[in-house]
Amino acid sequence: MEAIFLDRIRPERHHEEMSSLLRALQNPRQIVVLLQGFMSGLPLLLVGGTLRAWMQEAGVDLTLIGFFAAITVPYSCKFLWAPFLDRFEILGLGRRRGWLLVSQAGLALSLVAMAVTNPAANPLQMAIMAFMTSFFAASQDIVIDAYRREVLKDEEMGLGVSLAVTGYRIGLLIGGSVALVLADQVSWMVVYILMAALVLVGLIATFFCPEPQTEVAPPRSMLDAVIHPFLDYFKRADAFWILAFIFFYKIGDSMASDMLNPFYLQVGFTKTEIGLISKPVGVGATILGGLVGGALLLRIQLKNALLSFGILQAVTTLLLAGLAIVGPHLGALTGVVFFETFASGMGSAAFVAFMMQLTNKKFTGTQYALLSSFMGLPRAVFGASTGFLAKHLGWEGFFVVCTLLAVPALLMLRRYSKWTHSS
Repeated sequence: MEAIFLDRIRPERHHEEMSSLLRALQNPRQIVVLLQGFMSGLPLLLVGGTLRAWMQEAGVDLTLIGFFAAITVPYSCKFLWAPFLDRFEILGLGRRRGWLLVSQAGLALSLVAMAVTNPAANPLQMAIMAFMTSFFAASQDIVIDAYRREVLKDEEMGLGVSLAVTGYRIGLLIGGSVALVLADQVSWMVVYILMAALVLVGLIATFFCPEPQTEVAPPRSMLDAVIHPFLDYFKRADAFWILAFIFFYKIGDSMASDMLNPFYLQVGFTKTEIGLISKPVGVGATILGGLVGGALLLRIQLKNALLSFGILQAVTTLLLAGLAIVGPHLGALTGVVFFETFASGMGSAAFVAFMMQLTNKKFTGTQYALLSSFMGLPRAVFGASTGFLAKHLGWEGFFVVCTLLAVPALLMLRRYSKWTHSS
């Protein structure tokens, strides 16, 4: 098992991080990783919170809005077709660049199809178009994760992850905050067409980026591509416990974030207030939390980071229940969003470090797709119940439940020593 993030690194390394980050920004590979992170983040809210805000405004029932969480199931099942992307080349551009171009072109077209669909009049058609958007976005993520793992040297990986997360959060900001602000000025159709046009950023970056050159040969057959990555992973003694931990670690955080826009709107905030306060503060705090979490990972063991960051992540979800009681107060919104997303960013930093540590470079696309699929599975499995829970428990009860759902993963960390000694 390749360890990318080590539990013990010399303390003096902490003082080199800023200069190392500046040097990384001059590295073309890191710039590509940053742009790919942007492309990975852009579509997520367009089939999530932003789409829910559109549906809420269009008068769609809250329970049906909650069921739309199921359209993100491709994010949770991408390991099923990841072996095909690992095995075959396309368009004569290599395995990574070719599949990126195809998935990004499909992403742009599916966003346009969503733009011309009325969610109130044609909810089924919208669900199908949004599902296709999720499929192309998930396919893009398979290749982006593999590309990042293969194009960066091991010593560049830590900074590469930070830049990828930064780009990802910028993409979320555009797909969430900017889209919501625009929706107060122009129609939702125009908003989604503009978002589709931004996919050109990814297409241009993909066209000019280099194809990764790795020392490990690609799978020679579909048998190699499908069977060996799973055999390599499941030979670990605690393989299923690890998957269970990945499933539960972010479950409460994911369920809460799925319903934030309907929550903010029902509390009494306007779309402009949500766009100008909630999203920029949230994205900025998440990036800051990720950087702080990454810095702390240099000085504390990964197990301790997963535990402490996970507890903080769960507890700060309760602040959302407090906001439901306080009501539409802009200062309260700013404070709650900052602390909740800051903690989420710290948790994400430790979580991504943990999953990358588990990945074998020989089976990059498929193994990381497997792990990240389980990370996103709660959104598809339990996300459909979020609207029902919020409707029948009230917002305060809903966020309390989201907090309690973090407990199983924290208890599973008692088995952590077995995970790190598996091979």
